[in-house]
Amino acid sequence: MGRILSCPQCHKNGLLRSRPQSPREHFASFLFVVPFRCPSCSHRFLASHLGLDRSTHPVDRREHLRIPVQLYLSFSGGHVRGEGTVLDLSMGGCIIKSETQVHTNDIFYLRLLLDDSEPPLELAAMVHSVSARGIAFKFLRSAQESKRLLAFVQAQTPDQPGKSSRKVVAAA
Repeated sequence: MGRILSCPQCHKNGLLRSRPQSPREHFASFLFVVPFRCPSCSHRFLASHLGLDRSTHPVDRREHLRIPVQLYLSFSGGHVRGEGTVLDLSMGGCIIKSETQVHTNDIFYLRLLLDDSEPPLELAAMVHSVSARGIAFKFLRSAQESKRLLAFVQAQTPDQPGKSSRKVVAAA
């Protein structure tokens, strides 16, 4: 059995091996050093893959861990206003069910109700795709840096010790 890495930032296991993105990361891969990403805190770092247990560190094709949820959401942008239910949530975006007609690359201001006792989380997002599954929003950079969103996603991650991994249901 090979060694298992843990995140240097949050010290959790379950890291995912990422694909090289920068010239530095491509060069490092020739020296058996590859990028890893922590699904708990989204920290990305380089580490040697020699001697690792490959079954514990699969190559990740997603940049962020998706959490299944059911949360109320309202959105507006331009002359379009709508509401819906968030089905999947991550630090990078969300998928919602809504009857509102939107188009790819439209930019919206989202208001996401995480908890009845707190004000809605306000995020800027762009429509990544529209399919039978729903509307896929990609959060803009400022939204990806939201501490409230990070805290919520971390609280929903099953491997968080002492934290609940319950499915959250909120309604307007």
